Amino acid sequence: MIKHILVVEDETAIREMVADTLIRNGYECSEAGDAEQAVAMIADRMPDLVLLDWMMPGMSGIEMSRRLKRDDATRELPIILLTARGEEEDKVSGLESGADDYVTKPFSTRELLARIKAVLRRVGTHEDEALIVVDGLELDPVAQRVSVNAAPLTLGPTEYRLLHFFMSHPERVYSRSQLLDRVWGGNVYIEERTVDVHIRRLRKVLEPGGYDRLIQTVRGSGYRFSNKAG
Repeated sequence: MIKHILVVEDETAIREMVADTLIRNGYECSEAGDAEQAVAMIADRMPDLVLLDWMMPGMSGIEMSRRLKRDDATRELPIILLTARGEEEDKVSGLESGADDYVTKPFSTRELLARIKAVLRRVGTHEDEALIVVDGLELDPVAQRVSVNAAPLTLGPTEYRLLHFFMSHPERVYSRSQLLDRVWGGNVYIEERTVDVHIRRLRKVLEPGGYDRLIQTVRGSGYRFSNKAG
């Protein structure tokens, strides 16, 4: 199936160059010149991925990313930020807004295409997997839903991917760098401390049912998902 990508960029020359590259490489492409137009287009037709410029008049790319991730209808929509802001803190801020990846301008078309393929590959890896149940905690990879004794839990996209990885790989210790590689796809722009932030968020969601105990900290090594005492 041909993937549909929405390019959100206020600079016409860059937007048209990216769109032309995508079309020549087998993608279907739509274009928006600002975030407000993009949000309306997404409501009309959901794309498979959004290429989103950070610096735009009106609503910024960061604000749009956060808005999309707060909405249940678009929270799983993959986003790649396009920006000239190359400082490490900017990259971390962009990714923590919910974006799946980050490409710094100027970028090569080969790099952009490779990152698009990597993100689409990651979000499509769970489609045919079976239901995972651990002591009443249930994860449905097809519907991408998590529940405790049939009561739904609300997880952010990164916390969902973390939990899916942990539940799929129990009883093994993973370092922060290994989790970055397996959950974030080896994105070099994310610091290892970001893993701890998302682990804390995941534990907070799981805590009311006592399931935070399943994610164990292994001192000096990393984290382990286990139903046994640590």
